[in-house]
Amino acid sequence: MLVKNYHNNDALRLSFNKLARKIFGLDFEDWYQNGYWGDNYNPYSIVDDGKIVANVSVNLMDILWDGCKKHFIQLGTVMTEKNYRNRGLIRQIMEEVEKDYGNSADGMYLFANDSVIDFYPKFGYRKAAEYQCSKNVSFTNDRSIIQIPMNNKKEWIVLEERIRHSAPFGNFDMTDNSNLIMFYVTKFMQENVYYDKQQDAYVIAEIEYNKLLIHNIFSMQKVNLDKVIQSFGKEIKHVALGFTPDNKSGYTISEVREEDTTLFIKGDGFADFEFSELMFPTLSHA
Repeated sequence: MLVKNYHNNDALRLSFNKLARKIFGLDFEDWYQNGYWGDNYNPYSIVDDGKIVANVSVNLMDILWDGCKKHFIQLGTVMTEKNYRNRGLIRQIMEEVEKDYGNSADGMYLFANDSVIDFYPKFGYRKAAEYQCSKNVSFTNDRSIIQIPMNNKKEWIVLEERIRHSAPFGNFDMTDNSNLIMFYVTKFMQENVYYDKQQDAYVIAEIEYNKLLIHNIFSMQKVNLDKVIQSFGKEIKHVALGFTPDNKSGYTISEVREEDTTLFIKGDGFADFEFSELMFPTLSHA
């Protein structure tokens, strides 16, 4: 039996989490209990004897592209219990997803591992490339940005409110999906949130030695990206962006190459995707 939109069903949700832990080492239960699992993340699952045995999750993904809102569908959490593989269950789910969204979405996409790259073209998907902006930097100032540990509900509420009311920042930016960003912040990125007081901006970023990866910036008004980068101080020598900025001038643009990961896209909404040298925001991956 195929089921969907069941995240408020305790038994099915817990079964979904059990399979996700087994396949990916992921558990979505705390995301649900913290109130962040909303209708934008909708598992399509096959149930056998009360247990989830196969799944493809539908992620409703609104993207502001050059100021115009596009309605995309991102597929993720594709998984099958070992004893149920090679039975066509994922194909059955994909056909149901296509029936529900194929004529309403501007496009559909997913990130697949290498073992299934021959599967998705059967549904009209094609391989595509993403492009990331990066550059070397040199500053003399000390770090002024402040790290804000995201280990309590109070800080979560403040950040979520800022995300909800933030001005669009990138040229290809996820919108109306604070719940997905909070999935990252409340789980894997509790130590990756910073606050730039001078520009009143929250920044989600990772620092490794002298390299800075900025996933996204949330501010009520548009801020100066170079000043945000500079606020991380003189230790930073290289910066990469987890989003496509409005102005790519001064950045090196290179194709994103991630091991065992291939982007597949389909739909008229992606006609200019590669020509525009874009990347899906890193915090939009689901």
